[in-house]
Amino acid sequence: MRDRRYRREIVRIGIDASNIGTGGGGTHLVQFLSAAEPGKFGVSQVLVWGARSTLAKLPRRDWLKLSQQGDLEGSLLARLFWQKYRLHELAKESCDLLFVPGGSYPGNFRPYVTMFQNMLPFDSVEAARYGTSWMRLRLMILRSIQMSTFTSANGVIFLSEQARERLMQTAVKLRGRNTVIPHGVEPRFMMPPRPQKALAYYSMFRPFRLLYVSIVDVYKHQWKVAEAVARLRRRGYPVQMDLVGSSYAPALRRLNRTLQRVDRGSAFIRYRGSYPHSDLGEIYHDSDAFVFASSCENMPNILLEAMASALPIASSNRDPMPSVLGNAAFYFNPESVSETENAIETMLMDVDGRQRSAQQAYDAAQKYSWRTCTDQIFQFLVEVGRNCN
Repeated sequence: MRDRRYRREIVRIGIDASNIGTGGGGTHLVQFLSAAEPGKFGVSQVLVWGARSTLAKLPRRDWLKLSQQGDLEGSLLARLFWQKYRLHELAKESCDLLFVPGGSYPGNFRPYVTMFQNMLPFDSVEAARYGTSWMRLRLMILRSIQMSTFTSANGVIFLSEQARERLMQTAVKLRGRNTVIPHGVEPRFMMPPRPQKALAYYSMFRPFRLLYVSIVDVYKHQWKVAEAVARLRRRGYPVQMDLVGSSYAPALRRLNRTLQRVDRGSAFIRYRGSYPHSDLGEIYHDSDAFVFASSCENMPNILLEAMASALPIASSNRDPMPSVLGNAAFYFNPESVSETENAIETMLMDVDGRQRSAQQAYDAAQKYSWRTCTDQIFQFLVEVGRNCN
């Protein structure tokens, strides 16, 4: 009897990708499905509902079925309506357990497991940076929906212990099981540490190349990093910086104003816009060091990629960065231009420290595997499904 129940519970898993797009959530879904071997856990089919742009990025597998939903090409309200009413009927027909990696689910299908990926709606200080805006209202709506989602879920997956602790500090009362399963990092980013060169090796014609990969947003503080780099350049340090990533329009305007003031001709700071994720490995490997100035994160894929690329790292001192990096970084307060400048300057001057940072970051990255992540998620989904019947 137990074996029949086990097979019935885990044969089909549905994935709600209605609110999965670019960024960490999109990367997670792509890598999760690319590394998956659901047959090891008795799962014969995985069905993903999503928009065309989301499904186009996913791998093709015999056990993977992709279902494009026209309603998900529309507004936030249209997507919420689809989730609450249409998804329930689709899931009843085609899956035994629903996985909601986006963290928001207003529907009634059970059992379901969700993930806590977006810290921003639960950080009132960071959300306040958006002022009176649609984005601020959107974060308030997401917070309400996700609190209800986490409370009602049969299982919740956290990406870090810090994220679990943060959610526990809110009014959310988890009724189901929960676990911590961090992201992985793709092997293509792995590059053993290169010998670090003394600052005297570099010049204005052969500058030390800093890289910051992330969406340009109000909590990423790219304009403060640009100001810090400009100060170093004025003091004679041979540095240049590339900023790579998509953008939130008001934050990009703020960055552009700063760039026009400190480096009007883009002589040493370049905003290169968004690049396909498949091209990022080469960009990391062509850089000399990495800067990460975010003040609100859960488990940043970007930071893991920089670590795997064995780059010396100057990082924000806000959680969870110190927990991920340990001693493998030169830390600074991301809201302080002076502290950012000092951290980058220390990194430039300390060739042995750069070598240690690169080696320790690379070593720490080895424990983050998408195969391990995927296996742990499927195991958790199966266990939750078993306990719900």
